[in-house]
Amino acid sequence: MTSQGHPQRWLILGVICLAQLTVLLDNTVLNVAIPSLTRELHAATADIQWMINAYSLVQSGLLLTAGSAADRYGRKKMLITGLVLFGAGSLAAGLADSTGQLVAARAGMGVGGALLLTTTLAVAMQIFTPDEQPRAIGIWSAVNALGFAAGPLIGGFMLNHFWWGAIFLINLPVAALALAAVVVMVPESRNPQGDRPDLLGALLSTIGMAALVFAIISGPGHGWTSARVLATAAVAVLALGAFAYWESRIPFPMLDPHFFRDRRFTGAVAGAVLITFGMGGALFLLTQHLQLVLGYGPLEAGLRTAPLALSVVVLNFSGLSARWAARLGTPVAIALGMLLMALGLVSIAVLDSTGYGGTLLGLLLIGAGCAIANPAMAHAIMSAIPPEKAGVGAGINGTLAEFGNGLGVAVLGAVLSSSVASGKSLSAGLGAGQLVGAVAVLAGGFVAAGLLGKAEKNVA
Repeated sequence: MTSQGHPQRWLILGVICLAQLTVLLDNTVLNVAIPSLTRELHAATADIQWMINAYSLVQSGLLLTAGSAADRYGRKKMLITGLVLFGAGSLAAGLADSTGQLVAARAGMGVGGALLLTTTLAVAMQIFTPDEQPRAIGIWSAVNALGFAAGPLIGGFMLNHFWWGAIFLINLPVAALALAAVVVMVPESRNPQGDRPDLLGALLSTIGMAALVFAIISGPGHGWTSARVLATAAVAVLALGAFAYWESRIPFPMLDPHFFRDRRFTGAVAGAVLITFGMGGALFLLTQHLQLVLGYGPLEAGLRTAPLALSVVVLNFSGLSARWAARLGTPVAIALGMLLMALGLVSIAVLDSTGYGGTLLGLLLIGAGCAIANPAMAHAIMSAIPPEKAGVGAGINGTLAEFGNGLGVAVLGAVLSSSVASGKSLSAGLGAGQLVGAVAVLAGGFVAAGLLGKAEKNVA
């Protein structure tokens, strides 16, 4: 990178965002297919949750290792490898004829996704100058939100015209186009002195998070004090404890404990976990609310989630959210953004009796909050990481975000199951889950803003 940035940096950003969008869509595309999968594959609630969580949990476990490998061996190489693996996993998922095969294929897609998500943000940090990085991250964040919210729309369109497997096969031409563009345009970048991949750390973190989510999923059906739940919870505690100990002892950790001494980093990470916890679980419930309570079909449900993505894209690409964030300062911008998101979730939960009107208001509030808060948090994380470790920084950001998303689906799904089991209606159970998500997002705003505010005062 020159002092002026890469001469084709904006076009390259478009290419890597295309690769990123393909992966992000599959975080939510399955949500609108839940009724179809339940009917055609005879999938139980736990099966559905594992179809969703297998993808995010594999990514969570491998993102740090993928980021470290990208720094050392080349970010372009990891982009290419990730696209190939993601395409192969999508093909297997589209042709699956059982819940077990689909879960396995989704896990395979997660491997490719881990390689892609770490390298897209790392490449963006390498090709732009520091002055341009906030704007570039704003666009990257807009694509993040677009993929998060457009999954139900695309999934609904495909289900309205084809069988459920088409929601995965549609990835193939997009992945092929992104692969060709990456090969031709994206420059190679690496840190020759990069850290060695921490394979044991990846294994421990994957086991720990999978066990934790499995315990949460099993809780409503088997009882929170059952042997099954307590045993898997114990595995989670032991594995995550061993992961923390291992990372503090080895010379080349995936998750360097020294990063957490920077309050900018700690605050942004805390906010990222809580925001994805609330949003991931809430969107999981929202698509069911639109179909099972309000009675919309898959395509109609997908179309009615589109205002969230559209508001994020308009605010980020127009530069409005960046100007607001610059005027307010990072801590206040994050607090305001997450307050708007929490109010949006409350609107969906409380005003559901009014039909789609309350949901529309909620989606617009959530979109405005995402547009303001997400770029500020991503930039805070990446600016606290040395440039030569951009892949590791992106891996940390993505790992905790993916973990929050997977845990949110599990926890809010458990809230829904528990509410219905206690005699409440489905509508009441969905509303309770949305309110839990709102509390998590609001807490994330306060935690992130408080820590970032203290960090800025210390620097001043």
